[in-house]
Amino acid sequence: MITRSNLAEQLREYQLRSKHDWASVSFFSSTSNLSSSRVDVVVFVLWELVILAFLVFSAVSLYFRHLRLAFILVCITFLLLLCMKVTKQLRLSRKKKRRMLLPLSI
Repeated sequence: MITRSNLAEQLREYQLRSKHDWASVSFFSSTSNLSSSRVDVVVFVLWELVILAFLVFSAVSLYFRHLRLAFILVCITFLLLLCMKVTKQLRLSRKKKRRMLLPLSI
């Protein structure tokens, strides 16, 4: 049963959550002004480190003239970048959907 105290508590929690905006250090982030949790930032920084590692490995393989390996690593890098973007969009849509369920007025 929804009571006035439950609604007030949900509103208080919502205000506290929206107050804690963590700046995204994401290089690939196009929307750094949206609020994101520390977990989101850590996950996407790890994604970016993996992508950077694949790019470095592809450059090293090009240096040693392993063209097939470099091409495969670049393809994997682009697939990872695409997966990161899709994952970010899914998380943002879930957050927006959760926010819409919370009543903003008592």
